[in-house]
Amino acid sequence: MALKKIDIEPLSSAMGATITGVDLSDNLDNETVDDIHQALLDNHVIFFRDQTLTPERHKMFGRHFGSLNIHPYVKGMADHEEVMEIIKEPEEKVNFGGGWHSDMSFLEEPAMGSILYAVETPPIGGDTLFANQHLAYETLSDGMKDMLGGLVAIHTAGEEYSRKGHSAQQRVSMDVKQIDEAPTYEHPVVRTHPQTGRKALYVNRGFTIRFKNMTRAESKPLLDYLYKHSTREPFTCRFRWQPGSIAFWDNRSVQHYALNDYHGHRRHMRRVTINGDRPF
Repeated sequence: MALKKIDIEPLSSAMGATITGVDLSDNLDNETVDDIHQALLDNHVIFFRDQTLTPERHKMFGRHFGSLNIHPYVKGMADHEEVMEIIKEPEEKVNFGGGWHSDMSFLEEPAMGSILYAVETPPIGGDTLFANQHLAYETLSDGMKDMLGGLVAIHTAGEEYSRKGHSAQQRVSMDVKQIDEAPTYEHPVVRTHPQTGRKALYVNRGFTIRFKNMTRAESKPLLDYLYKHSTREPFTCRFRWQPGSIAFWDNRSVQHYALNDYHGHRRHMRRVTINGDRPF
């Protein structure tokens, strides 16, 4: 398949496509940016190979799609605060992003998208899984859809970035802020994509803690079911990283999971995150 400026090769039947015919370090014209945006809407996550992005060019590419986020708990690069360096050294045991989640759902205005660039990859392992949350919603029964349509979920960063959370464990590679408390925000369990109009599940194990007006214990059985259902294999694709690879995913319709199967090797990625807007 080809749009006006780019070529598209699907990665799986559920989601994902590899884009060729474009150098993202160039000054992209509007037509090319529009093609990339349409490919993202159609495929939910898109991949590029053999790219060379400086932090400045990484930010420039991201800004074609919106303003860039500065992470509240992870310090960015010294001269590029919008660029997060995600590094796991060979001796570290816990990786960053090692669990199904949607980036920044713990914010009042969650992220629109994330653009991850591979600087150094391990010789084995280190893939990322992605799950299509439109398919997760659309395959539910009508009764479940009716029930979920009226529910609101509570999201917070407190579980992940607290002093006992995985991402806040002492690291030699990343400057992660340890917090005692984090704000909570309410988001609909089913959100409608502002550009495609498709509905998607919007709960994730990393940042969703309960339903509004319910206790954690009351919420747990249904949340556990949704977590399992939303990441079923038929909804997913898997990407094998190489230096110079880029993944650009839509956080409004995608969860992802960075696999931690490369112990003893170094992995170095850089991420910019595009801010989102209300309403959903």
